[in-house]
Amino acid sequence: MTLKEFSELLGLSPTTVSRALGGYPEVREETRRRVLEAARAHGYRPNRRAAALATGRAMAIGHVIPTALNHEMVNPVFADFIAGAGDVYARAGYDMLLSVVPDGDELRAYRHMANTGNVDGLIVHGPRADDPRLGLLRATGLPFVVHGRIPGDDTDYSFVDVDNRRAFGRAADLLLDLGHRRIALLNGIATMDFARRRRDGVVGALVARGIEADPALISATEMTEHAAHAATRRMLDLADPPTAFLASSLIMGIGVRRALGDRGLTMGRDVSVVIHDDMLGYLTNGTEVPIFTATRSSVRAAGRRCAEILLARITGDSAPPVQEVWECELVLGGSTGPALTGA
Repeated sequence: MTLKEFSELLGLSPTTVSRALGGYPEVREETRRRVLEAARAHGYRPNRRAAALATGRAMAIGHVIPTALNHEMVNPVFADFIAGAGDVYARAGYDMLLSVVPDGDELRAYRHMANTGNVDGLIVHGPRADDPRLGLLRATGLPFVVHGRIPGDDTDYSFVDVDNRRAFGRAADLLLDLGHRRIALLNGIATMDFARRRRDGVVGALVARGIEADPALISATEMTEHAAHAATRRMLDLADPPTAFLASSLIMGIGVRRALGDRGLTMGRDVSVVIHDDMLGYLTNGTEVPIFTATRSSVRAAGRRCAEILLARITGDSAPPVQEVWECELVLGGSTGPALTGA
C-alpha cells in the first residue's frame, strides 16, 4: 500500500499522515492515534523516501561506531541499546544509519553527517573525559542525545544515564556489611565517564568505613570475559588477595567466575561477586533466582528512551534539555555471602 492509498483510506492528506507517523507535535493527538491504529490494522509501513519528501527530513538517525575493540560501545551491550532505539525509530518511520569509522576518525564522521544532511539527529555513545564531540555537535546545530554524561559538562544537552556512583557505592556497602574488606573493582576503561563514576562510588564507600582503596585491587580494562578472567587471576595471586569482586558487567562476571573455578574456589562461599546487569535479552542473569548479586538497569530501555527524546527534539520540541539519571535496582543472587573468618 502506498502513502497516497493509505491517506485516501483515512481521508487525510499524505502530508498529515507522514507527520502523524513521524511524531510531529502539530498533529492532533486524536489524529495521530487514528493513523497509528490504522497503520497497525492494515500492516502499513511508510516508504522512507516518500516520508522524507513530505517532511523535508532525511528520516534517519545516526550512530558513529569506532572500529577499535577497546571502545566500550563495541560490545554486546551495544546491540541491546540499538535494539531498544531501533524499535522506536521503526514505529516513527525512521531508519538507522550506522557509520563504522577507524579509531580517531569520529569527528570527521559527525561533521560529514551534519554537512550532508543524511541524518536528522545523532545519539552519542561512550562519553569520556575531555570529549570533543559535544562542542562539535553544538556548533552544527544537529539534534543529539548522549547515552551517559560528559564529565564536567551537563548543562545544556539531553542525556540518559544511570547513577553509576550511587549504584556501585551501594554494592560496595553490601559487601562491607558482609564483612569484606579486600574488595576488588574490575572496571571499564578509565577515561569513560561511567567507569570514573563507578570507581568513585566504590572508593567513597571504602573511605567512609575507614578503609583505604588499594590500587592493586582496581583494574580498568576492556569489559570482556577474558580481560576479567586475567585480572581476577592476577589479583588472586596477591599476598593478600581480595575476598570479593565488583565487576562492571555480566560478561566480566563470567570471567571472574571462571577464574575462581580455576583455583577451586566457590563463588558466593569462598569469594563474593557483585556485577552490573544490563538485563541483556540474550544473556540473562539467571531466571527466577539471579546467578549474580547485581546492580540492575536495562540498557534496552535506555536505548528506547534516548530515541524518544531525540525524535521529540527533531520534530520541534523546544523544551529545555531532557536530563534523566536512573536509579539502579540492587538484586541479591547466589554470588555473595559473608566474608570467611579472618578475611
